[in-house]
Formats: sequence, structure tokens, C-alpha cells
Amino acid sequence: MKTADYQPASIEPKWQAFWADDKTFAGPNPAPNAKPAPKYYVLDMFPYPSGAGLHIGHPEGYTATDALKRMKKSQGFNVLHPMGWDAFGLPTEQYAIKTGRPPAEVTEENIANFKKQLAQIGLTYDSDREVNTTDPAYYKWTQWIFVQLFKHGLAYVEEKPVWYCPELGTVLANEEVLNTPEGPRSERGSFPVEKRPLRQWVLRITAYADKLIAGLKDLDWPDSTKRLQENWIGRSTGAEVDFQLDGLDEKLRVFTTRPDTLYGATYMVVSPEHPLLSKITIDDRRAEVEAYAEQAKRKSDLERAELAKEKTGVFTGGYAINPVNGAKIPVWVADYVLITYGTGAIMAVPAHDERDFEFAKTFGLEILPVIANENANPDEELTEAYTGDGALINSGDLNGLNVADAKAKITAELAAKKVGKEAVNYKLRDWLFSRQRYWGEPFPIMWLSPADYKRLMALDKDESELNNTLPIDPVTSIINGEARCAITVPTQDLPLTLPQVDSYQPTGTGESPLAKAVEWVNVWLNLKTGETRPRVIQQDGDEQLTERPGTDWAAATRETNTMPQWAGSCWYYLRYMDPKNPDFIIDPKIEEYWQAPDLYVGGAEHAVLHLLYARFWHLFLHDIGVLKTKEPFKKLFHQGIILGEDGEKMSKSRGNVVNPEFIIKDHGADAMRLYLMFLGPLEAMKPWNTDGIQGINRFLRNKVWRELLDDNGQPATKLCDTEDDADTARALHETIKKVTADYERLSFNTAISQMMICANQFAKAKTLNFASAKAFLQLLAPLAPHITEEIWERLGEAPSIANAPWPKHDESKLVKDTVKLMVQINGKLRGELEVAKDTAQPDILTAAKALDKVAPQLEGKTIVKEIYVPGRIVNLVVK
Repeated sequence: MKTADYQPASIEPKWQAFWADDKTFAGPNPAPNAKPAPKYYVLDMFPYPSGAGLHIGHPEGYTATDALKRMKKSQGFNVLHPMGWDAFGLPTEQYAIKTGRPPAEVTEENIANFKKQLAQIGLTYDSDREVNTTDPAYYKWTQWIFVQLFKHGLAYVEEKPVWYCPELGTVLANEEVLNTPEGPRSERGSFPVEKRPLRQWVLRITAYADKLIAGLKDLDWPDSTKRLQENWIGRSTGAEVDFQLDGLDEKLRVFTTRPDTLYGATYMVVSPEHPLLSKITIDDRRAEVEAYAEQAKRKSDLERAELAKEKTGVFTGGYAINPVNGAKIPVWVADYVLITYGTGAIMAVPAHDERDFEFAKTFGLEILPVIANENANPDEELTEAYTGDGALINSGDLNGLNVADAKAKITAELAAKKVGKEAVNYKLRDWLFSRQRYWGEPFPIMWLSPADYKRLMALDKDESELNNTLPIDPVTSIINGEARCAITVPTQDLPLTLPQVDSYQPTGTGESPLAKAVEWVNVWLNLKTGETRPRVIQQDGDEQLTERPGTDWAAATRETNTMPQWAGSCWYYLRYMDPKNPDFIIDPKIEEYWQAPDLYVGGAEHAVLHLLYARFWHLFLHDIGVLKTKEPFKKLFHQGIILGEDGEKMSKSRGNVVNPEFIIKDHGADAMRLYLMFLGPLEAMKPWNTDGIQGINRFLRNKVWRELLDDNGQPATKLCDTEDDADTARALHETIKKVTADYERLSFNTAISQMMICANQFAKAKTLNFASAKAFLQLLAPLAPHITEEIWERLGEAPSIANAPWPKHDESKLVKDTVKLMVQINGKLRGELEVAKDTAQPDILTAAKALDKVAPQLEGKTIVKEIYVPGRIVNLVVK
């Protein structure tokens, strides 16, 4: 290798250090009273800094946004492109349990490794805007948002049946539970999980269900993601109907989208968790029902709701009365009915619902048609449920009506009889917001006795720093067998930081490890000032109660659950805009300038969790006047998955993980970046192939470096100030036009192909204008920033190349003076002819006949017809 050859190992660190020291890609907030530059805010979904570091799939989306950022900067935009760390969560806590090392220490090491790896790839961010969800200065405002949700009645406590993993010592969301042949297991570690009732903080996201649906129509998001959110929210209109339980005072309420089929309800089903199940069940059936309910706890909601699964259930022995005809119908318990959807009970109409039909067939229950199927023989036994429209039958005064009219009439009749009403239901459930972990945001909540809560309520707002954040309706719970009322930590005392603990091991009782921090948990609270002092002091393993400081003080306990990892990721994009503000979540003037990300790039797997939760918080903050924008993310793009070389998803267990550090060591960061973008459309799933990067390597070394620089690393002798030939000028301006448009569309693979075409034309040219060479480097720079910065400097330009104005194409250079014609004999292609556009037809025919591959085919033959299609074809018909 010549010393002047391109050597990424020395050149790439040079430019990475330059960008960092120069703060080349800082996006400053506008100065007061100054005319602000046009802004562009491009956002990546920030990573969880795991100990494993990056694999080759991570840089895909990051490279795309980095490239777009570099182009936008050259186009004159003030670009905000920050990076941060979603650093709370279970994996780090599990590592702390195994090693005894503090999670904060482990997190700091992991972040340092991630930052080193990102820099090696040439990814540049505004370092002054970095956020870390575990930084108390950041989660102060996560806690503040929770206080606002609490204050506005959107946070409450409820004992709920939840997935609990004894081994991990925490609650898991449904999405974190896997169905396996051995039963439900945790996604992390594959440990057994079980349903367990636990006291949980819950956020009332259902209050925003309609707004969340309505807002989707104005978002530039993939249609598939919009549909996923709509289906997840699952808005449906219908009716709530009350069925009196036979022999009992209680009623069984159901929600149905098909009240028109009420006469066809021949049995009912309740979920195994339904609160009335025990009352409905007769003694002779109790043992079997309880055994079935216990078995259902070991199945996930996804498994229970699976359409194709075998139908199971147990008759409770109880009956309900159909309110429209007085029919006495049996009540069953079955796991396909979920307590988390509707009311946890259904009326079953097997003639017109596929699942009910299969259940009725399995257990020999009555199937009564109430909607006529014109294509079926009414005398034959039903072989499947009929779900179409038709006239009602066997339905009293509804007979003869169509489905829509029957729905309206029966709903009105139910309301008149006060046994039902029109209703809207959602699949969306309120957001389970508690985790029994140490490594999470502490809730800014303290619990008081009802008597002390009344004392606090009796104080005027001016007298107390506490009661101005109390909700309209008190939030109460039973804690350790005693009633307690929740209050928030005063805003001026935020953040409430995590205490040091001796062990991060779960308690085994369902409580967080924080419960063991007795001095932090148990405090005396001044009801006027909000000041706290330790109430229990632990010395030499003994717990000692301190004396009450005075009459204004009350005994309080801190909440020991922590927030889920989703909390910090719900609003991080806002803090990037104003990361150092100690007084407020975001300055309104700064939010007015940046507004919301113009482009958000991340994985489709976050469609109904992070993206839905973030929209909920953003809408809420808008409603209370904190934000002017209604939606957090205007445009969303999902990058595809990079598979291993075996075509499978990368994982340690498969041994197919590709480490980007090794690729950079062997080929350089620019080659890796270009190859990642050249593999295929950004949104597509595609396999990595290390051998394929060789072609990109040759392109950078041979077509870029060696064409523009000589053996001494100086400008090549072919570079000059003379005007380019027509073909070279056309190739450059075609490339400027296409690459600019492709970058905007994130179509980087086609942009790279066009730049390769242009480079080939440059190689053919005897001379190349300096300005053309520099324009080409600018086009390539967003994807291959190191090599282009180096050549840019060697061509006499001051760094950074990103500061130079983006090239603009000249439409007049795209006009071609010649046209290429296909020459055929008897319709078969024999050659090509390139002629000037104004060449006369006789001259074109003469030239076509004289082509080397055409003339021999005409010898000894007679031309009977000459066909010329201007600008396209010459066809000579011979015999």
C-alpha cells in the first residue's frame, strides 16, 4: 500500500475528533430577538445502553439520520440531531443483582462504551443536548409530569391481576410474556410467570382513547403503524346490557357490538377472574370451576384469545335471565373471555359468532338463529356461524328489520326498560405504571393515614406546600392492611432520588427492593412545608423510631414501587430542545421554535407501546397548557431489520451477531456506512454479507480517492478549471438532482447507485473541473463523511465540508443533444445507433444500415420496408 493511499485507521479518528472539538453539528437554540434560521429536527429512538454494546443492526437507522442531518445542515437548516440514553430498566438491575455492583455505575460504563462505538461509526450529535433518563436532573421532570397526571385525576391505584415473575421479582407487561409449551414465561430469561393480584399505579390512558384515534389522521406515519394503534385502542360502539342472575341480587353486565342478536343469546360466559364468579358458581361445581380458574392464570392473554385454540370451559351451575325474553340461560366460565376487555363477561350468540359457535358445538349448547341467511336452507342444521346482514327472525318485535335498524330499536328499548344503554368500548386498557424494581424513577408519592390526610385538607392552600397538588378525588389504597391516602412530594423538592440499598434482590413478597430502605421509606412529614425527616433509623440491624418533631408533623411512608422504563422515554424528545433548564420542563419559546421532530426514525416494534404512550403524555401536556403542539412526531419512518449472514435475526444464541467494531477495523467506518445503506431499501429486512462490503471498499478507494488524488495524496493532474465535457456535466447534474431527492426520501441505496454511475463517468473523462469534483464530494459526504472531509481539505477547502452550501442542479445541463436508437431487422435487435437529435430520417436510415452488426445481415437480401419511430427504433423488414 502506498503511503498516500486511503487509510481509514488514521484518517477517520482525525475527523471524528475534529467534529467533536469544533462542535460542527451543534444545533443552537435561537438567540433572543434574532431572526431564527429555518429548523430541522431529526430524531432517533434513543437506545438502551446494554453491556453488550452495538451490533451491526443498530447503526442502520442512525446512519440514515446522520446522513440526512448533514445534508440539511448544508442546505442552510439549523439542525437538531441529539442522542441520549434510555437507561433505567430490568437488564441493568439483573446485572446488579448478580454482581452486587450499583446500577448507576454499570450504566455509566455502558453509556461510555456506546458513545465510543457511535463515534467510531462517524455518528455526530450535539453533545450539549445529551439526556440520560437515570440522571436526577432529567427524571425530576418525569416525576413532575406524573404529579400533573395525579393532580388531574389520571393516576390512580388499584389491585390488579398482573403477570408476576418470582425469579425477576417484578411485574411484567403482557408484551413481556412469551407463550411456550411449558406455559407462560418471561421474555427476559425465560422464567415461569404467574398471575398475581398486586397493588399497582395505573394511568388513565383510556381517557384519551378518542383523541389518540383522532390525531392519527394528520400524521405522516406508515399506514400499518396507524392501523396497529387503531386496533390496539379498539374503539367499538354497541350497548351495555344487564342480565339478572337467577336467584341472586346481582346483575351480570355485558358489552356487545351486536345488541340486535340479543334474542339469540343462549348462554353466557364470564372470565376466570370475574368478581362475581364465586357467587354464580353453585357448590357442586365449585371445585371444578376453581381448578379451571387456577389453570387459566398460567396462560397469557394472547394464548387465551387465540382463535384457533381448542375451546375449554366449565359450567358454573348458575343461570342468568335474558332481559328481552325472560329466557333462563346457563353461565359458563371460559378463559377466552378476558377480564381486561369489556366487562369480563359476554352474552354468547352461537348462531352468529364464530367463537361462540365453536364453543356451543363443543359443549352441546343451544344454537338459535336470529338473522336470516338467504343462501342457507332453514331446515338444515347450521354448520357455521352466519355473520352477515339480513332480516331478523325469532326476535319478537324486531322480526323483519335489518341489522342496523334492529340495533337502534333494541338499544332504545333496553334504555327505556333501564336494563341497558348505548355504550362505547375500547380494547385499550389503562396503563399499568408500576414496577417492583429498584432501578427506575421513584414515584414522588407519600402515603398518609386518612386522619392526617384530613388535617392536610383542612389547611388553606397558602398555608401548605402540599395540598395544591392534591387531586379532586383522593387516591386511596390498603397498604400493609391499613387504609392510606396518597399525596405528592412538593414540586420544589423534586427530584426525589433513589436511596442507596445494600441489596437489589427482590423481596419475594411482590414489593420493590426499595421497601428495604427503611430510613428512606418511613419519614416524618411537615404538613405545611413538605419537609421530611427520618422516622425510622436503622442501626446495627435494629430499627429505632424517632420522636415526632411537632404537631405540624405526620407519619408518612414513601411509595416503594418505581415507574416503568417507558416513563423516561415518553418525553425525552422534548428535553433535547431545552436540556439544561432547571426551572421548567421546556421553555415555551424554545418549544415554539423547534415544535416537534420533523422526522422520527425507529423500529416498528414500538408501534403500540412507546409511540402510543408518548402521544398520550404529549396530548396531556398540550391540554394543560405546557405544550403548543398537539402531537409529538409529525413524520415516522421504520427502518428494516439487518439479519445475520445466515438470514436469521441476530442473537448471541445463534452466534450470528456482527460486531461493527470488527467491520470498521477491517474496512473503515465509511465503507460500513455506505454498505449498510446500499444493502437495499432502508425500510426492508435484509441479510448482512461481509463479503459484499468489498465492492463498496473498491468504490471508495479506486473511484473516489485515487481518481481525485494522485500518488502523493495531492489533487489529481486531471483536475482543472476548464469546463467539463457534456457527458460529464450531465452525469454530475443528474446525480445532484437524484441524490438530493433520494436523500429526502431516505432512498439511500438508489442514491449510492447514482453516485457510482457518476464516478464511472468521471473516470472516463480526460479532465474534471475542480468544482465538479467538490460537488460530487458534497453529495457523498453525508454517507461517507471521513474520506470526503479528507479529500475536501486536500483540494484546498477549509473543513467542514458540511458547512459548504449544498449543490444545486442546472436543468439545462440535463438536456441531451443526442438520442440512442435501437436498430432491428425483422423485429430482432441487431445494434444501437446514437445520432444527433436533429439528424434527418434518410441520414439515420443510411447510418443504421452501415452499422457493423447490421450490414452483414443485409447482404444478399432485399429491404421491403423501412420503419422509423423517431427517437426510438429503426426496423428494417427484409426478405
